[in-house]
Amino acid sequence: MDAMWFGTGLCVRLLRHMKKQGNNLNCLLTGTGWRWLAGSFVLLLTQLAVGQSTSVPVYKRCGTTDYEQQILQRRNPLRQKQIQELNRQVDQVLQDRQYLRLKADETVYRIPVVVHVIHSNASGTVGGSSNPNITDEQIQSQIQVLNEDYRRKENTNGFNTNPAGADTGIEFFLATADPDGNPSNGITRHYYPQKTSFDVFNDDILLSQITYWPSDRYLNIWVAPLENNYLGFAQFPTTADTLKGLEPNETNEFIDGLIIDYRNFGRGTGPLRSTYNLGRTATHEIGHWLGLLHLNGDATCGTDYVVDTPPTEDLNQTTVCNERFSNCSGRRTRDMIENYLMYSPDACMNVFTQGQRERMRAVLALSPRRARLIRSVDALPETESLTLNVFPNPATENPTAEVQFTGFQSFTVDVLDVGGRIVRTLAYNNAPSTRVTLPVNGLPTGLYVVRAKTGDQAVSRRLLVQ
Repeated sequence: MDAMWFGTGLCVRLLRHMKKQGNNLNCLLTGTGWRWLAGSFVLLLTQLAVGQSTSVPVYKRCGTTDYEQQILQRRNPLRQKQIQELNRQVDQVLQDRQYLRLKADETVYRIPVVVHVIHSNASGTVGGSSNPNITDEQIQSQIQVLNEDYRRKENTNGFNTNPAGADTGIEFFLATADPDGNPSNGITRHYYPQKTSFDVFNDDILLSQITYWPSDRYLNIWVAPLENNYLGFAQFPTTADTLKGLEPNETNEFIDGLIIDYRNFGRGTGPLRSTYNLGRTATHEIGHWLGLLHLNGDATCGTDYVVDTPPTEDLNQTTVCNERFSNCSGRRTRDMIENYLMYSPDACMNVFTQGQRERMRAVLALSPRRARLIRSVDALPETESLTLNVFPNPATENPTAEVQFTGFQSFTVDVLDVGGRIVRTLAYNNAPSTRVTLPVNGLPTGLYVVRAKTGDQAVSRRLLVQ
């Protein structure tokens, strides 16, 4: 059947080509006609082969949107409303005065990661060709890629000179302790002989049952052999502040994270696929986990809610880095194929924009589980009343402020000059007692006041900047 379809389709295309060249069927009866036909046949086969090998990828870059629509929203009818509510809150933050605070916030958010390696290798051998039980080195290379990409580090593949390019101020590290406080390298390995591969959409709960660390304290990444040709997928953040449906015991919490095929996790080592061997699958999926959409909003010329990404018709689902253009609303614009939220090959990618940076950082402040996760890194013991400590003091570099109180609260930390004018502000939503870095670099030397405020309390300390 396939061969018959191919032959019929090829003949149709060949006849169209003949007509375009001004030939007719009578010429086929001559020797010249037969030679022309043979040459055209070979040329067309060559064109088909080249097109197949350079433009049409075998694998599906991202399964996040399908996973969201087909699985997560079906399990939780309120989920789409929760995502919309988070988008509304993010847009509001970026449009009002909090936007200025967000831009001025130089805090580097550090996210603890646990990588769960799932395999069916009875011998327990680590590494080697076609072995899902990948090496520590392959995992560590992925963390390095994430930090290069999210920090736009110079002299790495993550650096770019694009005027819209940005350092997101977000870093990742393998967790140093497990949920019980025991020392850990942030990697867990699990022998699961019942399956040699996992269905992208139907085995997410199974993977979390095999292993899971609390998703408000760690970014869980499950690495396993996947079916359906998807490279990986992630779970979008939501808010549950104003809508019910994401209580602590709900399924979504236990599958919150990334699921990635082992053949495109990490770079430069292990059984990696050639087009996706630079670690950009995890970079792309974490972008979704932090609230970013594909540049076309998963619709022709749709929106990703980011002001400095161009309108886009499609996502460059190819194996090449050729320049592409979109025509949206009657305007021709160049596609940003180098953006991490496109479908381009790994080698094409190296840009997060300033708008994407601001959106991700807003999500870290507004999505409850994400906010608790980044605060857990520097969490401090609770106190009955608001307390504030600043050190070192005097300070020649950015000092640290320890803010302690009861439970989870929204609070601000302000730096004021001697005239009472706020010169630096940090704002936190639904956070525990926390240790933060005060961005005073660049301020004139002199005396300042550091003030911490919760809903009903305020406390101040003097700070000398030298």
